[in-house]
Order: sequence, then C-alpha cells, then structure tokens
Amino acid sequence: MTSADASPTLTVARALLALGVVFVLLALTGWTTIRHRPVPGPSRATALAAWAHDRIDHRPLPDPATAPARAVAAFFAGLGPARGARLAERHPLVVGNLNGAPVTLRYRANRITLGRALDSERLRVDDTRLSSEGRHEARRRFDRFASLMRPGRQILAFDPTGTGRTAEVLGDLERARRVSVIVPGVDTNLLTFQKTRGRYGAPEGMANALFTAERQASPRARVAVIAWADFTSPAGVGVDAATGRLAESGAVRLVQLTESLPGDARVALFCHSYGSVLCGVAAPRLPARVTDVAVAGSPGMRVERATELATHARVWAMRDADDWIADVPHLELGGVGHGADPVAPEFGARLLSADGAVGHSGYFEPGTESLGNFAAIGVGAFPSLVCARADSACHDGISGAEGS
Repeated sequence: MTSADASPTLTVARALLALGVVFVLLALTGWTTIRHRPVPGPSRATALAAWAHDRIDHRPLPDPATAPARAVAAFFAGLGPARGARLAERHPLVVGNLNGAPVTLRYRANRITLGRALDSERLRVDDTRLSSEGRHEARRRFDRFASLMRPGRQILAFDPTGTGRTAEVLGDLERARRVSVIVPGVDTNLLTFQKTRGRYGAPEGMANALFTAERQASPRARVAVIAWADFTSPAGVGVDAATGRLAESGAVRLVQLTESLPGDARVALFCHSYGSVLCGVAAPRLPARVTDVAVAGSPGMRVERATELATHARVWAMRDADDWIADVPHLELGGVGHGADPVAPEFGARLLSADGAVGHSGYFEPGTESLGNFAAIGVGAFPSLVCARADSACHDGISGAEGS
C-alpha cells in the first residue's frame, strides 16, 4: 500500500463516493423516501421523572435505564399483584416499557397509556388551531391507537412520544417454548406498524403471517411471535439509512428485550432490510437463548463474514430474485454502507430459498417459501427447510434432536 492509498484525504473521498452511490441507487431502486415529522404527545421524560420521585416502602423504584431485567422481575415479585397493578396505574408509560416487569402487567399498563393517548388525539382531530394536515395526522394516530386497543391485542411496548414505538405479542409469551422476534426496517413507527394495503410488509402483518405459518407447521408447538417496532428506525433515504448509528441504539434495545423475555424459551430473530443491520450489530451481545438469526433483503450486517458476528446463533440469509436491495453496493467505507452481502457464498450464512416472494417487502407473504422457511426455523423444524440450492447445504450440522 502506498502513502497515497492510506491518506486521510483519499479515505474521505472514497467514503463520500460510496455515500453518493448508495443514495443514488437507493433512490432509483425504490427505497422509501417518506419523512416523518414528530408530533406532540405524552412526554417520556416527564413520566420517568415522576417514576424517579416515587417510593415504595420508602425505597426508590428500579432505574429503567440501569436496572437489570432480573432485578426488575424480583422487585415486582416482592410487590405482589395488587401493589404492582397500582404502580402500573400510577406510571403506565414506564411500567408498560419496563423490561423485567410481568408481561401481563405490561399489557395492562400499555392499555392505560393507549387510552390516554387516544383521548389526546381525539381532542386534536377537531382542533381548528391545527392545519388540515395536522388534523389528518391526528386522525391517523387516533385510528392507530384505537386499533391497538382492540380486545385481544397484547401490547408489550408502547410509547406515543413523537413518531412512536411499539411491540405486539401473538400467542402466550409466558408459556411459549419458542419465541420469534420480527425486526423490521426503515420507516417503522406507530403509523406504519400495520397497514391495510401491503399488510405483509408491515410489522403487524409480518407477525400475523409468521404466527399462522408456525402453527400450521407444528400445531402442538407452544410458540409466540413478537412484532418488534420498539426502536427508532431511519426515515427514508438519508445518512441514517446508510450508516449504523440507529442500528447501534436499536441493538441495545433488542439485546435488552431478548434478555428480559420470560421463561427459558429459545428465541429466533427474523430481520428484514435495515433490521438486519441492527441484528448484525446486536449479534455479539445476544444471550445464549437466541439460537437463530435470519435475515431477508439485507443491505449488510456490518461485517465481512458471518463468523465476525461473534455469535453462537445460526445465521440464515435469503433474497428473492427481484429484490432491488441486490443493486445496493455491499460495502463499508468510513462508516458508510453495511458491509458484505449476506447471501454471497463467501459470507458464510446458511442460504435459504425465497421462492414465491416478490420485491423487497414480499418475504412474509403467505404461500411463499420464504415464509415457510421462517416458520420452520421458528418451530425448530429444520429438516423441512428449503435451501437456496439443491445441495441442502443449509442443513449441515443441525441434528434432528435439536430441531425437536
């Protein structure tokens, strides 16, 4: 290598060139360009301040930022159901998002916060001081909150602040033996959490499709699926979509989630698009219970080889034939880009078929081999996986007992 090759000026120039190429290709190939403006809502900072000043038996409450999930679980076990319920009523925004708090208590707390958020948006819908666009946004939020409050929905996390975050559980999370977590990509927020058109490209639709497919694949299996939109994702084309800044912060939250799940169920992560970047960053810190990480439509996992993820979990990858993400440069220079292509043979992932999937958002469509493969991983039915090639290499080293 010459001195010119190693110069800071050349490194910066290469990074800027890579950034320009990424932005142009993403814009041309269909990456969404929606911008989401924050809207008024309950203040998490205010809720956390009230929590910090409260006391139980003259003792401070667990610090949501530093208390391990096991310590939080022990705290609520000591309180008992009645006092825990009263605490959730006083601080629903905190308890509903507190890793280690009992799952059913989190559901209850989030319904309280949802009700309050719904009342707030009801007032804004008819507020003549708002622009027509502002009232339209309020109506959309009102409709989303009302939908999340429908009977039977289990909301594990909910924060309406700004563009919002949420997570929903399908199945009995406390009794599940296998838990699947869907980690979505760009433009994920409260308003895009579920959709009528393009349902299976949104977290709620992905989770429902996977839960149904898992129950069909193994009717007696005790499974649960989490639609996890409890992180801040990039909003369209921009620096955030081409760098790992938001993946870093999201990875912290994902690791905390997997560490705090009840019981000892095995966990599989299903990471789509930018969600796969987040999963790649989280991989070295995931607990042992996470046995599988599957990525689809990935722009990269911020490493050059699967072994560099430093995880004991099996790493799976798929991409359908007409996914535009294939045209995105799989490189990383100066922090721009996300590294090697996970479906490249030299990356070292177990390659799965995505036959039947169409485009970048079609991997969870019912009837596709991509969804069938996800379901097989979710229930541990590894012999039924369809590899990307006819040589069945994706099955190598997996025992039948492990998949039982």
